[in-house]
Amino acid sequence: MRDPESLYRLLPGDDEVPRGLPLVAGLTGFSDAGGAVSQVSAYLLDELEHRDLAVFDNDELLDWRARRPVIVFDETRITEFRMPSLALRLAADELGAPFLLLTGYEPDFHWEAFVAAVRSLIDRFEVSATTWIHAIPMPVPHTRPIGVTVSGSREDLIEALSIWRPRTQAPGNAMHLLEHRLHGSGHPVTGFVLLVPHYLADTEFPSAAVTALESLTAATGLLFPTDRLREEGREFLAKIDDQVEGNTELARLVGTLEERHDSYMEDNPLRSPLTDEDGELPSADSIAAELENFLAVRRATDDDREL
Repeated sequence: MRDPESLYRLLPGDDEVPRGLPLVAGLTGFSDAGGAVSQVSAYLLDELEHRDLAVFDNDELLDWRARRPVIVFDETRITEFRMPSLALRLAADELGAPFLLLTGYEPDFHWEAFVAAVRSLIDRFEVSATTWIHAIPMPVPHTRPIGVTVSGSREDLIEALSIWRPRTQAPGNAMHLLEHRLHGSGHPVTGFVLLVPHYLADTEFPSAAVTALESLTAATGLLFPTDRLREEGREFLAKIDDQVEGNTELARLVGTLEERHDSYMEDNPLRSPLTDEDGELPSADSIAAELENFLAVRRATDDDREL
């Protein structure tokens, strides 16, 4: 394995960073249902004061041909070349409390070295605890609060917040590997996986970002501004409700998901809210068909507005 510290560049002033701060992390990549992680990352960088501490090397970690940078072309010339960024930052919450923030893309390469690099930064800044967020699509209704699955070493958070505790196999990401390594070393670590309605997984769902921020607050005590996201969430849900009312199949789907969700939450905590009466998950084909119907209605509604 290559030298982990060669994967990032420390910026001047790192010796002025207070030691013992919490670390908040969220990387975009394999799955980001409802755009939860990308929304939270952009929102925190827009709303909070921050500065870069360590910037990771794109050429070492990115597959450029798989994830192309964005250019801005203005008639005859390239006016902007938007490079992706993966960085550790010093930020301050709404009340000025400092914390460390790791955001950007999930590395395509050198996962073990990347995890070792993050751990070296955790050691360097004597991080008190690490909390990260992730979001996956699940057959749950948008009319109910977004649930979370909690992993890691915080048993209090697991008991209080984790509504689904499966024993299963699933594709992992780089942050799963980091959590696994940190947990094994005794470092306090918590992962929040948001369970986002599968028919909204490919849209930016503001309520998912709000739930992510609330989860981070529960784990760290940090306070984040959420007014704008909450207002956007209310407007988004109102549009979804309008579209559900106009689509019999989608309304039936949401009603079925509500019944399963409520039955699980109220009467049978041992059965997953994601399964049908026989304990089976909806098939990939049925989920795809439901999503296709939903998106078709959404596109038609958008076209009508433009006319």
